[in-house]
Amino acid sequence: MACALTQGYSLDCRDSVGGISEVWVTEFSNVSDKSITNGLASIELTVSKVFRKYEVVVETADTQEDITTSRENGTSFVKQTVKFPINKQTVSVRNELLLLGKNRLVIAVKDNNGNYVVYGYANGLMLEPSVAKTGVKYGDRNGYELVFGGNEFDLAPYADSGTIGTYFA
Repeated sequence: MACALTQGYSLDCRDSVGGISEVWVTEFSNVSDKSITNGLASIELTVSKVFRKYEVVVETADTQEDITTSRENGTSFVKQTVKFPINKQTVSVRNELLLLGKNRLVIAVKDNNGNYVVYGYANGLMLEPSVAKTGVKYGDRNGYELVFGGNEFDLAPYADSGTIGTYFA
């Protein structure tokens, strides 16, 4: 059988937490070389290109991967989604969001367990319907709620901090 299982799963220690601590974004066209070995990504960017950091407030950002298969068609793919807010509407953020909306992107996130995971690795992510809100009450968010999504062949690969960190601005 070509798709033989290789391991089972046992309950592990409860030493994991949810959420994202950092989001890093680069244009898909900046990626000059990439490969995946056993779920670990290797990425090289074109000279002078970098991942740009988008800081996130604790417990406001997340990712999701929806695995879809079709028995009838023999297909399988993964819908990847990265969501995070940006607080405070400004002209410079508005202008950057317009650029994000015009690009295919690769997004690397650092989760709260210290793992780097790369979304949009094969096909890129695009800005999906997102929201700019002023809020109503003083305590409401004045800012943007961004959603990026795309379809990929596999679950998002992990990357070591050395590989990704080389290209962080």
